[in-house]
Amino acid sequence: MAKTRQIYVCEQCGNESLQWQGLCPACGAGDSLKAISIAKGNKGNPERKSLTASSDAPQRLSQVVNKDDPRIATGLEELDRVLGGGLVLGSVTLLGGDPGIGKSTMLLQAGDALSQVTSTLYVTGEESLRQVSLRAQRLGVVGDTLQLLAETAIETILEQAQKTSARVLIVDSIQTMHVADVDSSPGSATQVRETAAALVRFAKSTGVSVLIIGHVTKEGVIAGPRILEHMVDTVLYFESDAGSRYRLVRAVKNRFGAANEVGVFAMTEQGLKEVKNPSAIFLSQHSQPVAGSAVMVAREGSRPMLIEVQALTDEAQGMNPRRVAVGLDSNRLALLLAVLHRHGNVSTAGRDVFVNVVGGVRISETAVDLPALLAAVSSVRDQPLAAKLVCFGEIGLAGEVRPVPYGEERLKEAAKHGFTRAIVPEANKPRRAIEGLEVIGVERLDQALRSAF
Repeated sequence: MAKTRQIYVCEQCGNESLQWQGLCPACGAGDSLKAISIAKGNKGNPERKSLTASSDAPQRLSQVVNKDDPRIATGLEELDRVLGGGLVLGSVTLLGGDPGIGKSTMLLQAGDALSQVTSTLYVTGEESLRQVSLRAQRLGVVGDTLQLLAETAIETILEQAQKTSARVLIVDSIQTMHVADVDSSPGSATQVRETAAALVRFAKSTGVSVLIIGHVTKEGVIAGPRILEHMVDTVLYFESDAGSRYRLVRAVKNRFGAANEVGVFAMTEQGLKEVKNPSAIFLSQHSQPVAGSAVMVAREGSRPMLIEVQALTDEAQGMNPRRVAVGLDSNRLALLLAVLHRHGNVSTAGRDVFVNVVGGVRISETAVDLPALLAAVSSVRDQPLAAKLVCFGEIGLAGEVRPVPYGEERLKEAAKHGFTRAIVPEANKPRRAIEGLEVIGVERLDQALRSAF
């Protein structure tokens, strides 16, 4: 066993220190330095040498030949959308999510489709080959061309990937893999760091696309050192509301495409099925208009989606009224209710306010401000908004309604789904009329309330 030395790595930013400190010297995070062991003297290790990238002489940027290598389609259009059009040769993609959410199912389905166009190796460290076969039968995956390997030693995995001339390597999961010359158990911060580094070096030196599954902690972040997410090219997260059959795959980092791009899937007995029209699943089918409901057009990545925002207000049951937001920032909800009182003359004092985004989606953009307030006022007054009404806009502290990006694309999406009226910021009002859609531009919150009610 090779000798090791101990260093301290920040879980937040990945900064390395030779000794423990209470605060990270790079990012200032408290108690974030964790000890890991690394091997000493890797100069004589032939395996390490073979995994390093080419040591060609430096080149001028203008002299580098730009080869437009085609991306490899995964067979799942929604996954391709999140990746930016498919797998890039030599890229490393990390997929994280809660246990049982469908990570292995997705990559088994994608691996089967990839194996039909290029050599693909699926490596499992958590299941036996028989267990993978039983899951494939349940999902209807034939797998005539997909190669399977049950192994946890990273050296053996890379050797088999080279022998089989694999162009796509799927590893399930990174927490079960280990490097022989690292003296720690699989899943430790040291092993996760070293195995990921070996896979990244292999991908960059050979042009093999690597897909890695990662476990998540109870906080919902990928387990292991934070530097793991910095090492890879793309980081995808599975999102799902408890009990929901719908799954969202979101790109939180992507060197080859747009971050925050979202793909929508439905979990069925035959595995994950793509949802071609996501707007339909985020709208409640009310037989008649109900109070406390507003429809907005959110933009997730490059895709506009219709999403319903619901609000419920009731007399407070205690001394302190509650402000609960599911799917948006609770602190921003409290801010918006203060603006509503000051500039809209609608008071929620003495009332509990609950706001929920339908479908388990989390909206981080400010376009949700106006729909959330209109839904809250609708609940306070027990007066439904007009049918086929859509709205979006940011609310400022002075009561102004600010524009949001891609306003015209949002309006066209609403018109495509049969909405006939829209309340939007004045600056988002399109110059040309959109057929079948009446667009009302407002500059102040009180104007929006008069137009809606």
